[in-house]
Amino acid sequence: MAFLDDNYLIGNATGKRIFNEVKDLPVIDPHNHANVREIADNACYTDAWQLFAATDHYVWEMLRKRGVPESLITGSKASAEEKFLAMAKVFPEIVGNPVYEWIHLDLKRYFGIDERLSEKSGKKIWNAVNEKLATDAFRPQALLTGPLNVEAMSSTDDPVDLLEDHERANAAFGRRIIRPTWRPDKAMKIFAPGWREYIDRVGKRFNRKISTFGDLIDAMRQSHDYFAEKGCLATDHGLELPLRADYLFEDADRIFRRALAGEALTAAEMDCYMGAFLAEAAALNAEKGWVTQLHLGAVRDVRTRLFDALGPDVGGDVSNHYQDFLPALVSFLNRFDSKLKVVLYCLDQGHQATLATLARAFGENVRLGSAWWLCDHPTGMRRQLEYIGAVDVYWNFAGMVSDSRKLLSYGSRFEMFRRVLADVLGSFVEYGQMPEEETMKLAVAMAYAEPKRFWNL
Repeated sequence: MAFLDDNYLIGNATGKRIFNEVKDLPVIDPHNHANVREIADNACYTDAWQLFAATDHYVWEMLRKRGVPESLITGSKASAEEKFLAMAKVFPEIVGNPVYEWIHLDLKRYFGIDERLSEKSGKKIWNAVNEKLATDAFRPQALLTGPLNVEAMSSTDDPVDLLEDHERANAAFGRRIIRPTWRPDKAMKIFAPGWREYIDRVGKRFNRKISTFGDLIDAMRQSHDYFAEKGCLATDHGLELPLRADYLFEDADRIFRRALAGEALTAAEMDCYMGAFLAEAAALNAEKGWVTQLHLGAVRDVRTRLFDALGPDVGGDVSNHYQDFLPALVSFLNRFDSKLKVVLYCLDQGHQATLATLARAFGENVRLGSAWWLCDHPTGMRRQLEYIGAVDVYWNFAGMVSDSRKLLSYGSRFEMFRRVLADVLGSFVEYGQMPEEETMKLAVAMAYAEPKRFWNL
């Protein structure tokens, strides 16, 4: 088997037949961090660094690991070409990491470049990619509706956003391809620096004074309704630990008023406020039939030097398998049992069994999300898929998401997932555990049809 050949990630004959059934299906991507303004503006990408690495902290982390100076990663003085060539120089040394596969998949699938990225090939590839990026075929809208084959995708958006770029992009497409996702983390995370300033922003956005918890929830409802008008069908909530859903509204109000006045809060008080906020948001979702996504377990910004220099979302986040998800999730899922669609994601493989058994216990509306972030690679995908079929039901899998800020990821990451899915399901067939006819139907359901239905896309 050669690097990225037709047998890539698929080690059995049945898996190859399954992949042929799913490889050309349209992409349904219910969760990503797309730069919607970039898509709406539809300008040509300036260069290969912008396309492949300028927004991708997965790439940044690998370059740091191989000793590339920060000035050649996120620095403002080095040129894009200098950064790309610095990446090319060390790229052979990150072989084995999925970043190596993703970028080579992008080069091969969308630019017809089979040569591997290295110090020797870097300048040649830089020029070849840039030449194509200057053409209309490689503008964002043409890529999305052409080779990436994206039928529907959902970005991640703040409740105060006006979503004007979504409207511009969809008008250009002539149909609604990009939907917003409501992510109210800044209002919920009362411990975060800048929380009071953000509450002020919410008040200004909705032209109301916010002095109580009830005021805030009323503003959130106004935002929620606005997002619904713009086609939103889901919310997303990033939580280091799940939150109970049985806190009292009046307790949350008392804590909210104290925080707004600048008083210090205990950890228990913060949990009370955040749990009450999440429950109120989930209640809004239940009214509209939206999907509630819980991204669980990320421990943010552990590398102080990096955070102080560059801020969040630059590669300083880790997982912690000692976290206890069960009690709070049981509280939340019981409160909204049979009333709310919920998708559960975890950052550490060790939490997968807890989430899988909870999804099994709570029925059709609670589903496992795809292997997320630090598990979003062939090893993590395969482990998850092999396990959940035995504990949960494959047909109820919530589907693949790119979770990416990078446009080409809607191709390379979905191809990687579909190949791993085909290999895992094909192995079950060849071991005599599943009939091939039913497995073919299952593969199409997992890769396309069932996520489209569940997410109302």
